[in-house]
Amino acid sequence: MGSEHTDTGGPRHVAIIMDGNGRWAQARNRPRLFGHHAGARRVREIVEACPENNVKYLTIFAFSTENWKRTQIEVAGLMSLFRRYIFREMQEFVKRNVRVRFIGDRIKLDGKLRGLMDEAEELTEHCTGTNLTIALNYGGRDEVARATKRLARDVATGHLDPEDVDQETLPKYLDTRVLPDPDLVIRTSGEARISNFLLWQSAYAEYEFIDTLWPDFSAEEFHSLVSSYGGRERRFGGVKA
Repeated sequence: MGSEHTDTGGPRHVAIIMDGNGRWAQARNRPRLFGHHAGARRVREIVEACPENNVKYLTIFAFSTENWKRTQIEVAGLMSLFRRYIFREMQEFVKRNVRVRFIGDRIKLDGKLRGLMDEAEELTEHCTGTNLTIALNYGGRDEVARATKRLARDVATGHLDPEDVDQETLPKYLDTRVLPDPDLVIRTSGEARISNFLLWQSAYAEYEFIDTLWPDFSAEEFHSLVSSYGGRERRFGGVKA
């Protein structure tokens, strides 16, 4: 599914780089973790807004492979927040028919968190509504490297002919292999960079870089961005006849 694109209507798949939690907290003279907790609450509102905006897939960037460079206190607080969030929201996901998946390298995450991730995926496996994908210990380059390693292993064992490898092959080895590519990528907080997020998958995505800090990002602003996407002409390298 990795190479799917549509050029009509609204975005089927929206990906969000949720940035600005720390600055939001600091502006209120609160610790950075206060902002992360506010940001986690915002996720529910945006997930709930997906059906009315005809967004079938929502992918959110929760923790990158580079975020381990933050202070030990902040990283530990984030891991605790992830555990509590997944545990608290699991039944809500089922209630709202939300299918949950996680992408990223799970090896570095603690066992309890990995167990909760597995449980959330299994519990929501039957859900047919919004597909929520949470990128946790995720990096685009890391994902491509891990995918390439799996591909190379298949070549070495004779399961894949090197001559058959093309641009349609690698997506089958990515973490997102069961997902369509994102149509729209949103980054909050005024930063205009993609920060190693869905590098392969976003080759033809539309981007929106907005000034709003993530804890202030509302369902109304989400709706506005999704609506404006529908007015864009998407040619994927072609020329309009």
